[in-house]
Amino acid sequence: MGPTSAGILFLGSLLLALVLTHRPLGDYMYKVYSGTRHSRVERVLYRLIGVDPGGEQRWGVYARSVLAFSVVSVLFLYGFQRVQDRLLLSLGFDPVKPDQAWNTAVSFVTNTNWQSYAGESTMGHLVQMAGLAVQNFVSAAVGMAVAVALVRGFARRKSDHLGNFWVDLTRGSLRILLPIAFAGAVVLVSGGLVQNFWDPAHHTVDTVAGGTQTLTGGPVASQEAIKELGTNGGGFFNANSAHPFENAAAWTNWLEIFLILLIPFALPRTFGRMVDQVRQGYAITAVMGVLALVSVSLTMIFQGMHHGTVPTAVGAATEGTEARFGVLNSAVFAAATTLTSTGAVDSFHDSYTSLGGMMTMVDMMLGEVAPGGVGSGLYGMLVLAVITVFVAGLMVGRTPEYLGKRIGAREIKFAAMYFLVTPALVLAGSAAAMATGSGRAGLLNSGPHGLSEVLYAFTSASNNNGSAFAGLTVDTVWYDTALGLCMAFGRFLPIIFVLALAGSLARQGHTPESDGTLPTHRPLFVGLVAGVTVVLVALTFLPALALGPLAEGIH
Repeated sequence: MGPTSAGILFLGSLLLALVLTHRPLGDYMYKVYSGTRHSRVERVLYRLIGVDPGGEQRWGVYARSVLAFSVVSVLFLYGFQRVQDRLLLSLGFDPVKPDQAWNTAVSFVTNTNWQSYAGESTMGHLVQMAGLAVQNFVSAAVGMAVAVALVRGFARRKSDHLGNFWVDLTRGSLRILLPIAFAGAVVLVSGGLVQNFWDPAHHTVDTVAGGTQTLTGGPVASQEAIKELGTNGGGFFNANSAHPFENAAAWTNWLEIFLILLIPFALPRTFGRMVDQVRQGYAITAVMGVLALVSVSLTMIFQGMHHGTVPTAVGAATEGTEARFGVLNSAVFAAATTLTSTGAVDSFHDSYTSLGGMMTMVDMMLGEVAPGGVGSGLYGMLVLAVITVFVAGLMVGRTPEYLGKRIGAREIKFAAMYFLVTPALVLAGSAAAMATGSGRAGLLNSGPHGLSEVLYAFTSASNNNGSAFAGLTVDTVWYDTALGLCMAFGRFLPIIFVLALAGSLARQGHTPESDGTLPTHRPLFVGLVAGVTVVLVALTFLPALALGPLAEGIH
């Protein structure tokens, strides 16, 4: 079987697996978030934190709960890193320096998992497990909780309440993420990923060349499973999922991509069940699927192109890709990780073709809604649906509705502010980096490629993705501070606007359909939402892309 046929089979089997799991997982998550019974463990947790699980919250209280939990998480993780030399399993590592500890704490709490450090030489085992891996669970659960709160805004009538954040957080962590991650870790261990408490000082081996090498182990498989499932992306090792201890074989590579896409593609089914219109969930899934399939196909095509002497000789652009997986499988991973808010990599995007690298940027610039991060992809796509019905309403001169809710001035303002946050952070941050000496000092490349590296970094941070283009030195006080601020504002400002929109929708009654109502479950609506998504990105980021990857590709 040739590499092209193998790549198509790889992608086809992945799509089939997602189709088969879409309905059962989506229905299960619907039962989790709609149930009224609490397990014994959950009741103990509620008593410990002083929460009444039967009490519901208005959108403002829900938002303050999200922010309070996240602030406490940042402070705890920052302090954990600063005292790691005094902890068990520290491996003798020094405390993480202040600016890097701040950047890492914000990164993992915001589900970004951007890393300006090499994990195996910076973080001890306890910090990796009790600090970073725990945030992999709860930051993903926060995203799902916000998505569910927005769906309740559509489903409820004349209500001031969106549920209880602490209940949603607990259920998402214990009932959804934990069992799937546990099963995934067991399978990954069987595939060759390590899971131990090695001290690298005691594991030095002789190499074939006659030298010595220190082998770093650790609780890798358990962190790898939730890293992908929660669309987190922070790797145990500096090489991330290109490291054989994190990604041992072609089939584990397939499994990791599957875990990345599993929950985001199933959540629209949950949405359809919660609003009691399953076909609406299928429409949202279709939009996600169309955008994802186009992106993956273009990335594979651009990486299969072979301009230049060496790429022409080998038949593809192999630089930076993992030889164990091949060019096309690496391209699928790159597209999946940037279409979601994962940021894990099994190849290095800086070495991709100019257009292949551009596609990874465009994936993030779309707002990571195809299918997006765990939770964040669904609420981003629903905000896009709101904008689409508003635009359609302008075309026919009537007040638009979506799922029986009128989209008026208040709702569209929240939706517009949601989408203005990220472009403002990306473009302002990139401009500041290129305009200041501290920002330019990190550049290893000049010209369009240098701009692409900076643009990628701020796009990744502001969209809470976490992958890096490489070639840019970000382990500096300037970049640690600037990117950390982009991660924080890029995560929490959109969440506030989403919850405000949810509160506004929940207070409305039900507007019955009329002859002028746009059907939002048909192919026309799917095409409209996909078109609005692409147009918003093109109008916002095309000038920056023209100066970076497009200029490099033409050259």
